[in-house]
Amino acid sequence: MHIPDGYLGPPTYAALWAAMLAVWRSAAMKVKKTMKAAETPLLALGAAVSFVIMMFNVPVVGGTTGHATGSALLSIVLGPWAAVIAVSIALAVQALLFGDGGITSYGANCFNMAFVGAIVGGAVYRMLRATGGKKKRTVLAAGLAGYASLNASAFCAALELGVQPLLHHAADGRPLYSPFPLSVTIPAIVGAHLAVYGLVEAAFTMLAVAYLQKAYPELIGIKNITQ
Repeated sequence: MHIPDGYLGPPTYAALWAAMLAVWRSAAMKVKKTMKAAETPLLALGAAVSFVIMMFNVPVVGGTTGHATGSALLSIVLGPWAAVIAVSIALAVQALLFGDGGITSYGANCFNMAFVGAIVGGAVYRMLRATGGKKKRTVLAAGLAGYASLNASAFCAALELGVQPLLHHAADGRPLYSPFPLSVTIPAIVGAHLAVYGLVEAAFTMLAVAYLQKAYPELIGIKNITQ
């Protein structure tokens, strides 16, 4: 879902940069208040996990890429606000050092994958996990949270790209930024994630949660995502 430079017009990427500045400020305040010093290494580890997962991306028709993000898993383990920070760090490293995702579109990529992904993943997990504490139910809740998280992020990216021809075009109707309309971006980007990448995210999240339940059960619950 990495959107490169040149695909979003200035009003779009500026608005999403502004939105993320507010989100980062709120996330930093929340994490500072709720996360203990001993838990800080988990934040760095979470960023590393997200970074590695997102390096396995494949171009998708519509102006972006398809891949898992780990946002739901980090939201489950660290809490949604810490997950926002962790995924944002991973995206910054990818954009600055590997050219994966643009600098101007960094705010948009963070909004889609770090903010929307973490909040949706945490909300779905909290809703489903709260209905019962059995291990199998917890793993299933984690998988559905991962699937919903990634597809919500994909929908946001598809929407942002798809409205560009409507917002920015030359006098002859030629698109100035993303050339793909909503009729292309929605089915191409969302469809690919519904059919393939969402399942990958769900499987990864389920396997990770199943392992953590056995090795580090104190990390899995609903305490973090209610903070």
